[in-house]
Amino acid sequence: AVEPLLFLATLSVGLQGPLATQYLWDRLGAEHGYSDRNGSDSAGCGNDNATADPLRQEVEALVSHWNLYINLGGFFVCLFDSVGRRPALILPAVGMALQTGIYLLVMYLELHVAFFLLGRILSGLTGDYNLILASCFSYVADTSERRARTFRVAILEACLGTAGMVASIGGGQWRKAQGYINPFWLAFAASLAATLYAAFFLRESVKQKKAAKLFTLSHYKAVYRLYTAPEHPSSRWKLALYSLAFFLIVTVHFGAKDLYVLYELGFPLCWASDLIGYGSAASYLAYLSSLAGLRLLQLCLEDTWVAEIGLISNIAGLVVISLATTTPLMFTGYGILFLSMAPTPVIRSKLSKLVGETEQGALFASVACVQGLCSLVATGVFNSLYPATLHFMRGFPFLFGAIILLIPAAILG
Repeated sequence: AVEPLLFLATLSVGLQGPLATQYLWDRLGAEHGYSDRNGSDSAGCGNDNATADPLRQEVEALVSHWNLYINLGGFFVCLFDSVGRRPALILPAVGMALQTGIYLLVMYLELHVAFFLLGRILSGLTGDYNLILASCFSYVADTSERRARTFRVAILEACLGTAGMVASIGGGQWRKAQGYINPFWLAFAASLAATLYAAFFLRESVKQKKAAKLFTLSHYKAVYRLYTAPEHPSSRWKLALYSLAFFLIVTVHFGAKDLYVLYELGFPLCWASDLIGYGSAASYLAYLSSLAGLRLLQLCLEDTWVAEIGLISNIAGLVVISLATTTPLMFTGYGILFLSMAPTPVIRSKLSKLVGETEQGALFASVACVQGLCSLVATGVFNSLYPATLHFMRGFPFLFGAIILLIPAAILG
């Protein structure tokens, strides 16, 4: 079972994401004198005039820019050959442990936040979390029957939601009680546990062994052949369109997720770490509610209709969040996103069914490349858009994401 490994890796990522943004807010705010005026907690504002505070906007823009640099540092195309699923799970887990270790050093020694970038680069060079995701989905494709694949993929996405909720609630409360260092030790331990599980407890799912070089470009050629000369030529245009829909959906998901914590820290929400934890947990809850909704809706609707309903949920939730000025309205937006993750397992399953058994590895390698590109584009667009639109609408990037999602809705339709 590959699910425990994905749970541990997601637990590590779920702990680090919101806390790293809050740490950047505290460190950069202190360096610019903002925390001295507004208190040491991560609440982003402390007075009625915060909406017009230029220093607050400067700190928000700085945090957004550093998030951009750090996330870009993790964008490295992995050059490891497909010698099997296990190596493609062990290497990125090791890289994630190295990243977390460097983050801990930054906090212990109070090094410059630019050292966060070094950790992300090391993690990116070994494939990062995206390679773990791709390898886990490939593993499921190797070991599941075609008719059960959509639900099995959704089970994996439910693991993402469960781990994310545990990490978000636990991390927010833990940070409030004891600071940043102890939660990051748990993230480090989770990455190590994922490495050990992949190395000693996971069976190799690739049945046909073949000689392979450690570094190669052959799998990029396989991905190219997949789209230009697939096993079933009639599926070429469907592969391209489904991949485009997947790219847009995941880009919006990554881009919005990057901004949630920063959006909640600032005026007028002014959330502290415990509320931020609950908010992150609510966003991860969509994985579980989408799984339940997917299973129920499949009883009476085709998969494509389920994906369309999920996109409507995503669009409506982002619109509400873009206009949220109070805590109840923000959580209402999270609630409306309850089916927002349903389209991705449907598209993964449809892509998997379009190719032959021998092309599954190339397919999920292409999905990994698409996800890496999604991360790059989402980071560049959304983290640049946020500081640029602060002066007229703080929630504009979420509204922009909702508009973009109309394109995959049309493609699937």
